Amino acid sequence: MIRMGQHCLLNLYGCNAEILENVEFMLTTLKTVANECGATILHCAHHKFEPQGLTAFLLLSESHISVHTYPEQNSAAFDIFTCGQADSKLGVQYILNSIPSDYHTLIEVGR
Repeated sequence: MIRMGQHCLLNLYGCNAEILENVEFMLTTLKTVANECGATILHCAHHKFEPQGLTAFLLLSESHISVHTYPEQNSAAFDIFTCGQADSKLGVQYILNSIPSDYHTLIEVGR
């Protein structure tokens, strides 16, 4: 089987709602995650929902990174899909160290 990449699906629960609402913090976090993974950012987009929540997306040379926040549930869902030499697991570790949560789930999928 040919390996195309590594896809990490990280869900955080019990997060601070103010952090999840902070667009600049989330964009900075995603960009740092890309750097930690060894990925190249091509494009960044985001949308702030009313009354709460946000979605942010990085298009990478190596695939993509995204986050969807649910402040009303104190949770966030991250996707980190990388191919080539980029390492998604390094990005997961950065998120876990940067965003306090009560607990998390992680699913790793070889693509």
